[in-house]
Amino acid sequence: MVVGDVTTGTDVLVIGAGPAGYVAAIRAGQLDLDVTLVEKDAYGGTCLNYGCIPSKALITATDIAHDARNAEQMGIHADPAIDLSGMVSWKDDVVDQLTGGVEKLCKANGVNLMEGTATFTDENTVRISHDGDGQGSETLEFEHAIVATGSSPIEIPNFSYGDEPVLNSRQALSLDSVPDSLVVVGAGYIGMELASVFAKLGTDVTVIEMLDEMLPGYDDDLKRPVKQHATDLGIEFEFGYTAAEWSEREDGSGIRVVADPVDGADVAADGGAAAGEAEAEGEGEEPASLDLDAEKVLVAVGRRPVSDTLDLDAAGVDIDDNGFIETDSRARTSVDHIYAVGDVAGEPMLAHKGSMEGQVAAEVIAGEPSAIDYQAMPAVVFTDPEIATVGMTETDAADAGFDTAVGKFPFQASGRALTTGESDGFVKIVAEENEGYVLGASIVGPEASELVAELGLAIELGATLEDVASTVHTHPTLSESVMEAAENALGHAIHTLNR
Repeated sequence: MVVGDVTTGTDVLVIGAGPAGYVAAIRAGQLDLDVTLVEKDAYGGTCLNYGCIPSKALITATDIAHDARNAEQMGIHADPAIDLSGMVSWKDDVVDQLTGGVEKLCKANGVNLMEGTATFTDENTVRISHDGDGQGSETLEFEHAIVATGSSPIEIPNFSYGDEPVLNSRQALSLDSVPDSLVVVGAGYIGMELASVFAKLGTDVTVIEMLDEMLPGYDDDLKRPVKQHATDLGIEFEFGYTAAEWSEREDGSGIRVVADPVDGADVAADGGAAAGEAEAEGEGEEPASLDLDAEKVLVAVGRRPVSDTLDLDAAGVDIDDNGFIETDSRARTSVDHIYAVGDVAGEPMLAHKGSMEGQVAAEVIAGEPSAIDYQAMPAVVFTDPEIATVGMTETDAADAGFDTAVGKFPFQASGRALTTGESDGFVKIVAEENEGYVLGASIVGPEASELVAELGLAIELGATLEDVASTVHTHPTLSESVMEAAENALGHAIHTLNR
């Protein structure tokens, strides 16, 4: 029996309960608005259930095992046994605790929770379809709507995620056994993070990347120690190639992944084995395709916005050629009372960026003078070592017309870094030369994801190099490196040579 259609109403409809959506809903509830939050899958969205949190849980677990296995210099000799199913079970427990917390917080802030898939029927109404036989659908009228439907993994031709050996990041994080070998397609942050995880679990990993570098968009000096660590883990790179197809080996020993050279790519630039062979065949000859053996293949070539299920045309909401919803500095779409936040609203696809946008959207709806400011938006790659950036790079600052003062402090000069056994990398600060205002920072090294927050705050508050340098930092800590980098930019660093 199908339940008859019911029409209800709400002040604010939020579609999607990821970090952008649930934050928007809670903030709107705090502002005394009547809020309905619709989620079709799981509270917390992709980030909490299948992305940010589970990946960091496995990164932490594999780091512990790897560090214990490689601590001979500290006088520790160990060979930990890896139980991947137990590791995944622990990861799932962490996720369950956090998703349950999101649901409780929403209810405590007066948010009405509704399970289902929302589709616009006009600019003030959605139809919500409930999963399951006999669940039916209902109509919801709203005064304001916030779209926070997030993103999903991009699928490439001939590599369907429905095929057992082909994995997206969500599937890779739920494996119950460690694959002997893995081909990773894509050397962006997701590909590199998971490549490191499986390499530390003992998997033979090969990374295919169509560009001639890993982690595009990050400066070479930040990527250099990450690539060196990846190589030390045994990860092999094949740059200038794109995955073409896969097939099962006739002997049942695994799969065969074929990668074709990208037109015009300098595949020999990074010294890959196949590239070197192609180069030896004769200058000017086309490089050969790669034939790689693997047990699994992980496709991590990026994510696309989830906007095609909403019927945005019915509401009059504009999207760009890539499916992202176009918004202004207050998160408003082309329809003034409909907002979009998070991944579906465009790059950068970062959970904390979505949360900030969600808060802004809720506050704008409530009549507050709130607006989005990306000036101090940090970005982090949880590789080994970590990379973190915030604000402007040296190039950005120069392009913007600033004369800059740059300070740098290597972790090899940090007593605390040396005592952790992780001393590769550095902290770099970029400031405006005359007044010393901090414009940006880049960090590669231990706990970069934590250290960058101080520099983001400096940018947000308009702090100067002198402010950072004169703030007493506890000794011995990694955070002293931030102070030392600021002192280096001022020309009076104590524990490194001044630039």
